[in-house]
Amino acid sequence: MSYCIDLSGRVAFITGASGGLGAQFARTLAGAGAAVVLASRRVDKLKELRAQIEAEGGDAHVVELDVTDHASIKSAVAHAETEVGSIDILVNNSGVSTTQRLQDVSDTDFDFVFDTNVKGAFFVAQEVGKRMLARAQGAAPGNFTGGRIINVASMAGLKVFPKIGVYCMSKAAVVHMTRAMALEWGKFGINVNALCPGYIDTDINHAHWQTEQGQKLVQMLPRKRVGQPKDLDALLVMLCSDQSHFINGAVISADDGFGI
Repeated sequence: MSYCIDLSGRVAFITGASGGLGAQFARTLAGAGAAVVLASRRVDKLKELRAQIEAEGGDAHVVELDVTDHASIKSAVAHAETEVGSIDILVNNSGVSTTQRLQDVSDTDFDFVFDTNVKGAFFVAQEVGKRMLARAQGAAPGNFTGGRIINVASMAGLKVFPKIGVYCMSKAAVVHMTRAMALEWGKFGINVNALCPGYIDTDINHAHWQTEQGQKLVQMLPRKRVGQPKDLDALLVMLCSDQSHFINGAVISADDGFGI
């Protein structure tokens, strides 16, 4: 017996879609039938991705978004809903990091990470969530009441690592943010879950895995391998689908067992 998840008719808003996991998430959801809204500061990269998705028969749209700017968040979400329709799915993916020991972290470093990973993620989810709530309460039009919000955290939100302590703290905040949103919004049919990837080979870190330090890290992993972006596809699509209606407030690790 085969099993198929079809997201046709759904609108998915993906932040940080200009590269890495965000671009893969966008391609995956478009391939599952959703109309995808690609959001990032790097509009040129988004346009390249849109062309790729459209060449494969998908439906993609571009909006400029700076998650550290509240006005930009409101404008991007409003633009997306005007152009494409009500947002049914949010993949809250934007994230940054620094590498340094805690004693060397400046207030600028701290704000750089928390402004994007925590404050930005919160206000993106809030802006989309308010619109989902309005539809669920009959105060706004829309074909789909409720919604799916996937906050992309990290295994670093569950397990602390040296030299990225502030990043770990920020992703731990995203985990608790997810639970808080799930608790308050679940009764309106809005399911909020956190995806915690482990080490994934992306265009941003690909060269690192070929270095001596990168290879040492690989040897520490349970199966001595890093993941590929496509390894998250099935989990992502499931969390975005109607079939995930009983999954709310979950914090799901996809790290090949590294967090055990």
